[in-house]
Amino acid sequence: MASSAASPAFCGIPKASTAAARASLTAPTTRFLSKTPLRRLGFAAAAADPLLSHHVATKLVSFKNASAKPVRGVASMAKKSVGDLSGADLKGKKVFVRADLNVPLDDSQNITDDTRIRAAVPTIKHLISNGAKVILSSHLGRPKGVTPKYSLAPLVPRLSELLGIQVVKADDCIGPEVEKLVASLPEGGVLLLENVRFYKEEEKNEPEFAKKLASLADLFVNDAFGTAHRAHASTEGVTKFLKPSVAGFLLQKELDYLVGAVSSPKRPFAAIVGGSKVSSKIGVIESLLEKCDILLLGGGMIFTFYKAQGLSVGSSLVEEDKLDLATSLLEKAKAKGVSLLLPTDVVIADKFAPDAESKVVPASAIPDGWMGLDIGPDSVKTFSDALETTKTVIWNGPMGVFEFDKFAVGTEAIANKLAELSGKGVTTIIGGGDSVAAVEKVGVANVMSHISTGGGASLELLEGKELPGVLALDEATPVAV
Repeated sequence: MASSAASPAFCGIPKASTAAARASLTAPTTRFLSKTPLRRLGFAAAAADPLLSHHVATKLVSFKNASAKPVRGVASMAKKSVGDLSGADLKGKKVFVRADLNVPLDDSQNITDDTRIRAAVPTIKHLISNGAKVILSSHLGRPKGVTPKYSLAPLVPRLSELLGIQVVKADDCIGPEVEKLVASLPEGGVLLLENVRFYKEEEKNEPEFAKKLASLADLFVNDAFGTAHRAHASTEGVTKFLKPSVAGFLLQKELDYLVGAVSSPKRPFAAIVGGSKVSSKIGVIESLLEKCDILLLGGGMIFTFYKAQGLSVGSSLVEEDKLDLATSLLEKAKAKGVSLLLPTDVVIADKFAPDAESKVVPASAIPDGWMGLDIGPDSVKTFSDALETTKTVIWNGPMGVFEFDKFAVGTEAIANKLAELSGKGVTTIIGGGDSVAAVEKVGVANVMSHISTGGGASLELLEGKELPGVLALDEATPVAV
């Protein structure tokens, strides 16, 4: 500890080890990350892209050429996709589709961000264009029993507009009235069930409730990545009663990037992890240390690392019970030859408020009574220079308190840098949560390679955990890898 305190070795780029690491980097080929088609799959463009369904379907089955065996994009968690089903498999069939339509609404029940609705469109359009009868299920918010403000009714106009057909809305998700609506559903029609979480049996994954949901349909498509980390009746339970049970295009795309790109990245591979607490990102950091070449840390968590190195952090956020963990993560990075970069300077404030007095100081010179709320300009330059060397970047968590404009500079700079790198063909993955809000705020979401729709699901997948909603789906037909 004494030597670390005297010389915070991880606060800048360790030049010698970085050079050595770069010299040893290789660039393995990953066919499923071919730049041109995938670079156009950021959500702002992708959800409305009529070619997305075809692209994902053809990309995921196998790739063939005269001199090579078929190659599947993702060997891990490879699941059967809706794109693997033929028109004959779908025509006239009742398909239970679990989507994640959990969109934010204002006090007047108006949708304030329709990203998740747009993201569900390619799978639904694929099904209705093949003559399927779509029974659409989702949750909204965290209702306790039947709660009118969490009804899915406000979603119907936008969903109908995007699909180009009038979506029928049920007042329940099970029962005789729902069964009548299903029976009258024409080929190519869509029935939106009411909030499935109005029933406590949903989150408890009660078999009888799952059976009632499943009884409405002939087969199951899970396209709700945002809830795939939970074993609920509409995500995992119904698979026991419906065959086939397959992944939708959105779910498959999430797996493609968050599993595929991270397990077989084009190198150098950098990970940017931010957020307020080390404790919420332990699993992600440990997992990424096994895979990345460069790890950049920002957000409130950095002050726990600074204090672990013996630096004064003023009144900045610190998790006192995680100091030993921070030290061990620094040592692990060094042992694995990962260039772990902490900010060299920070923007500090005299209080936690948007109008706080602020100034930039070196990371080693935070005065008492002041708190760090963003990374500084030198750190932005250092991080940007490090990212310039990369071929794959994944970002999860902001660099500072980006809700306050004064302390959003670091986060916005990273967003703009990744947009710039995307334009140069670098694979850029925004791994859910506040990072998505940041790129949306800056207006660069549409140029990123992939923006995840899942918060908790993204984190768990990046940690290497298996998702119940994915495990329950049918296995893909084995192909050579």
